[in-house]
Amino acid sequence: MPLEFEIAPGRMIGENHPCFFIAEIGQNHQGDINIAKQMIQVAKDAGADCAKFQKSELKHKFNKAALARPYNSPHSWGPTYGEHKEYLEFSHDQYRELKAFADSIGILLSASGMDEKAVDFLDELGVVFFKVASCDTNNMPYIESTARKGRPMVISSGMQTMETMRQVYNKVKSINDKFCILQCTSAYPLDPEDVHLNIIKEYQKEFPDIPIGYSGHERGNAITLAAVGMGAKVVERHITLDKTWKGNDHEASLEPAELKELIAGIRVIEKAMGSTVKDMRACEMSTFKKLGKSVVAACDIPADTPLTAEMLAVKVAEPRGFPPERSEERRVGKECRSRWSPYH
Repeated sequence: MPLEFEIAPGRMIGENHPCFFIAEIGQNHQGDINIAKQMIQVAKDAGADCAKFQKSELKHKFNKAALARPYNSPHSWGPTYGEHKEYLEFSHDQYRELKAFADSIGILLSASGMDEKAVDFLDELGVVFFKVASCDTNNMPYIESTARKGRPMVISSGMQTMETMRQVYNKVKSINDKFCILQCTSAYPLDPEDVHLNIIKEYQKEFPDIPIGYSGHERGNAITLAAVGMGAKVVERHITLDKTWKGNDHEASLEPAELKELIAGIRVIEKAMGSTVKDMRACEMSTFKKLGKSVVAACDIPADTPLTAEMLAVKVAEPRGFPPERSEERRVGKECRSRWSPYH
């Protein structure tokens, strides 16, 4: 199975390809399709690769009692949880409208299918990849049926153990080789001590043949930038137009300016990662010419004189002598072939 794959036509992820950025709108659109379109545009303008929603077929995701339970939260959009969720849920036709809008401005659109019927609809809609939300990562029938559809998969790992993630990896790998796993902690907003970026390194060791990424719910950009520096090849962050809006996710989301700053920072980090080969760089030459030291004579040394340590010095010199790292091979016991004068 490859360490890279094509997540969308012409867009590879993994290896040395640019980090794939998912701007998670989720249900921060307040149930308003015009706000949703505005947020897609914000994602596009900031340089995100994909704008993502959450799609549920409520009667398949929840049982009747869960939908009927009272929901008295200040974030509620209805007296029961079912009415709250219904208010925030876009219809199939609205999703088709959102997909057409995203296509028209040149950004990918996807969604977390929050149940198998929702995944069926997203497949019909033609999303380029499936996002598996953390709440479904240990749902093995869902994982298998989604993998069998053959589209790339991005799998979050909040609320899971390493043993569960091994099961997920083995299940998906046996069916579909185009998937990645994201380190995630399912808390909103997420405190730094609960992020555990080191899991990225553990995933890289456990699953060395797939890309590893990061889905963050923390405040600010620093932690996500660190994740990219550790090798995250896919990043997902929630976005909002206003953190003070009604809704559970807004506080843990990025406003437009923060989003733009984060994606720009990721691209800077990618440039800075550079090569694994340590060598003197072209940009260092002017500094080296000005400050680089070399081995020179510390005194007047006649030709054919055996060199001693006292005869040599390391200085910034004109003309330049030989490199200090080679001084051992040119030092004590070697004869000076010609007269060597000091330049003080």
